[in-house]
Amino acid sequence: MIPTLRLLRLLGAWTLLGLAASIWARLLPWWQASGWSLLLALAVDLVLALWPKGLMGEREVPGSLALGEWREVRVRLHNPSAFPLRVELFDHHPPDFDSRGLPSRHVLPARGFLEQPYQVRPTARGHRSFGAIQVRLTTRLGLWARSLRLPAPFPVKVFPNFAAVARYALLATDQRLSMLGILKRPRRGEGLDFHQLREYRQGDTLRQVDWKASARSRKLISREYQDERDQQVVFLLDCGRRMKPVDDLEGAELGHFDQALNALFLLSYVALKQGDAVGVATFAEDRPRTVAPHKSLATLERLFQELFDVQPTTHAPDYLAAAELFLRQFRKRSLVVVLTNLRDEEDATLLPALRLLRGRHLVLLANLREGIIDGLLARPALDFETALEHATAHDYLARRGALFQQVLHGGASVLDVNPAKLPTALVNRYLELKASGVF
Repeated sequence: MIPTLRLLRLLGAWTLLGLAASIWARLLPWWQASGWSLLLALAVDLVLALWPKGLMGEREVPGSLALGEWREVRVRLHNPSAFPLRVELFDHHPPDFDSRGLPSRHVLPARGFLEQPYQVRPTARGHRSFGAIQVRLTTRLGLWARSLRLPAPFPVKVFPNFAAVARYALLATDQRLSMLGILKRPRRGEGLDFHQLREYRQGDTLRQVDWKASARSRKLISREYQDERDQQVVFLLDCGRRMKPVDDLEGAELGHFDQALNALFLLSYVALKQGDAVGVATFAEDRPRTVAPHKSLATLERLFQELFDVQPTTHAPDYLAAAELFLRQFRKRSLVVVLTNLRDEEDATLLPALRLLRGRHLVLLANLREGIIDGLLARPALDFETALEHATAHDYLARRGALFQQVLHGGASVLDVNPAKLPTALVNRYLELKASGVF
């Protein structure tokens, strides 16, 4: 029980009346009478405040939420008492959620209910839980406020925002992939899986002509090919400390790790639609996770369920140990996409790990390039301090560029882009590899 502002004002007025009575004695009876009246009102209002019993609350929340997306939550209060109640409503949503629409004030009707919607936006992935519903009741005379916690625990899962995947699916249906920056590459037509026979078209090569079918039909018949559909794409996801940063740029809400997850899910969707199998292995975690490669679109749901709560750790990545474990788990030749952030640090395990993977697999190293570096270089060097920053940034990029050259000489491909551009850049590189026939 806490006093309300009305009670504090009445006490203040009664105190002033007491000061006046100390000067003019004829006001003393009025001060005493008002004091007893106020005390009686306080006692009666306190009893009325403790009278309501059985107030109940419940909450309606979607079982799964998307990172960064506003969703509606509805809170319902039931009043079984015979008196209307003035309430102020709060809700104990997870502390890393943004909210709007609460607190709110209502009159809860006698033997009735009210329903109050508000919105939440998760700012972190993983398992989360709503706590109690907090209600502050104002008494009939408005002198006391009573705070109640109505138990209503509700667990939720916060998934990565897969709007990019849904948008890709929509645009793919309309043949407007270029709106996403995803380019449709022409197919080679040779060295890929046979699809069907059709009539010869201008531009077909002689190698495509099926001479036996042409002789039978007395017209030229060509073989039509499609991209190979019996391939595997396996992600090797770095969960180490280098994946923790968030670019300090305007509009950059997602960290590097969340951007890498978005790229993983988008490419998984595209590869599954192409008929390839998709799998995942994580490293630099306390307990590395593995999702075996599968082809059906249900694999995407399996990936969401397995990876929605994975977080970057404080561990340093050991690429060589990750590669050795990977080779024991995945024996079929695959496109291995290593999602990581190399920085400019020397890492004695990276190049041996890539060479080890290249012995059996096609390797693509997808590196997250810090957007803050590009932002720094875009600023004009108008003073000595800025010029020094430019020189440092160029030296940083030169050292990392030298490392990339070593990776390329070892036979692996390299993709070095800003985290926000990684999803579409990764899909484009995958389509290039499919079209080239090397995968």
